[in-house]
Amino acid sequence: MRIRRVLTTTLFMLGVAATPALLGVTASSAVADSSPSPSASASGDGGAPTEASASGDGGAPTEAGTSFRTATEIEQGRGATASGSSGDYLYWSFPADAGQRPTVKATVKLPEASTRNAAETWQIDVYDGLRRRQACQYGAQTRTAARDAASVALSCTLRTVRAWSEQWADDPLPGTYYIRLTATGLGASELGLPVSAEVKVDSKDIGGAAAVDGSLAKPLVPGIAATAEKSDSGSTSSTAALSSIEPDDGWASGWWSDRWVWTAIGGILAALAGIGGYALTRGSGRPSRIPPGA
Repeated sequence: MRIRRVLTTTLFMLGVAATPALLGVTASSAVADSSPSPSASASGDGGAPTEASASGDGGAPTEAGTSFRTATEIEQGRGATASGSSGDYLYWSFPADAGQRPTVKATVKLPEASTRNAAETWQIDVYDGLRRRQACQYGAQTRTAARDAASVALSCTLRTVRAWSEQWADDPLPGTYYIRLTATGLGASELGLPVSAEVKVDSKDIGGAAAVDGSLAKPLVPGIAATAEKSDSGSTSSTAALSSIEPDDGWASGWWSDRWVWTAIGGILAALAGIGGYALTRGSGRPSRIPPGA
């Protein structure tokens, strides 16, 4: 009877421990089902890229910025396109939160082979909110396209974004990240040829394996433009406007991870082990009575 009670208690506690994990999986599935599907549209004007802007109908951006401050904001999981000229710098920006491992992919459609005299080398670089160049964990960050190639594909998978890091380290931190796409080592005859590019950012949620003991007070989201504010006294002051794009469920959304679940399960199993050990070593119950005079 005692063993049956111990087994019943064990099953009940394991069910209680598994409930938060099941709820977390259900919530994640609901968020994934409600997220918009990736889409991209090509721009056919063939002109040089302009300042950051997005299409007003809720579609993917069709332009790229020409600097960090004019980088076009894009969301993860959705594509963006731009048309420009070989030799230009094309800039996009996207948000990345703690626990994510972003992967940036870019495809460049090259000019007609008849207009090119040599092979072209294209490169994609990713910078964090402090404009520190982030190393690619893996991927083809630089590729050389043959003279008769129609396109070239690039990719860069960053290290996992950490919630906190030492000041001397260059670990990826939550905030805005910048993509810079350009061709390197072009000759004078190769400059100015029309090209079109498509970029897309996806992330893998690493979960509790990337959790650290600490967090930033605020994400690294730099200003992207200057706005004029007029006070009651009539004086005008300029302030920097922060990037308007952020993760779907807000910053620091990765506070919940499977580390909480495993910690809770470990504590419950330790408690059950203590109860089981006590039940086994307690004995058979009341002490046997010795008849008087025996």
